Amino acid sequence: MTLNKKLTIAIDGPAGSGKSSVARLVAQKLGYNYLDSGAMYRALALNALQGGGIALSSEHELEALARDTHIELRPVPPTLQDPCIHNQVFLDGVDVTQSIRTNEVAQAASRVATVPGVRKILVAEQQRAGAGGGVVMEGRDIGTVVFPNAELKIFLEATPEARAERRSKEHLEKGEPVDAAKALEEIHQRDQRDTQRRVSPLVRAADAVLVDNTAMDVEETARLIVQLAREREARIGKDAGVVA
Repeated sequence: MTLNKKLTIAIDGPAGSGKSSVARLVAQKLGYNYLDSGAMYRALALNALQGGGIALSSEHELEALARDTHIELRPVPPTLQDPCIHNQVFLDGVDVTQSIRTNEVAQAASRVATVPGVRKILVAEQQRAGAGGGVVMEGRDIGTVVFPNAELKIFLEATPEARAERRSKEHLEKGEPVDAAKALEEIHQRDQRDTQRRVSPLVRAADAVLVDNTAMDVEETARLIVQLAREREARIGKDAGVVA
């Protein structure tokens, strides 16, 4: 019997494309570990905002902060039933899972993520966390920088309007109503920052499978990716001649 190899699955895409929700569901269906790379940048951004005196424009201070900060991602415990939360996040030993979900922190995180020194430090952490396979990780440079040799790369895409609508719904569920026009403006701003940043800009890897989920919900998107993963697992196992 062929023993299928556990893959490293990289899911990239712009803000509001549903990467986090889809990646978590894919991990559940495959029995893989899910790592929310964005949560690491959010945690560091929260640390900067709470630290006092650290400007988000100061690359030197942010890099030093990243070097001195310990961020740990853990599986979500059964007692934490929140579809917007994908990992339990600890910042220097303190649970900040809820604190990093605000719009202020999200916007700050997108700025922190543009700092080359910060990215170098956190990418190394992500690579250590995902070593060995059996992992689903999402972000904006997972398939191009963090796991360039991932066995399966997905690039999620959706129209700006669809992504803005999803973001508005997320904020509403958290009790933070956001005007539709403002949500769309934020999406455009995030897209510009992510695609034009100096280090690791958002770009589709040459070998990534493009999935446009404008008209697909999370379940449909996850089912498609799981199907692709099963096919890739079987093909790699067959090519390697691995048997149980």
